[in-house]
Amino acid sequence: GVSSEDLDSFGAVSEEIVEQMVSGALDKSAANVGVAISGIAGPAGGTETKPVGTVCFAWKMNDQDVITSTEHFSGGRNEVRYSSVERALMGTIKLLKNV
Repeated sequence: GVSSEDLDSFGAVSEEIVEQMVSGALDKSAANVGVAISGIAGPAGGTETKPVGTVCFAWKMNDQDVITSTEHFSGGRNEVRYSSVERALMGTIKLLKNV
């Protein structure tokens, strides 16, 4: 699960939280690969430090270390969501190619 203290400290859109999300998902499933996403697609919800378009990702395979990334996408809500899915899938493909 996700630490409530870390949610307070880092916010839901953070590499610390997506790392906990992907680890928890793999721990509770029979999956070998997982990806977690948390972001601000807009139109509202952005802040000065985390503007709309900020999206955090985490990938994990089996017992390997988690890989995290923060991206800043432009466009409206649908464009940010599309870009997020595309980045999540490309990161997963890269992870699988390195096996």
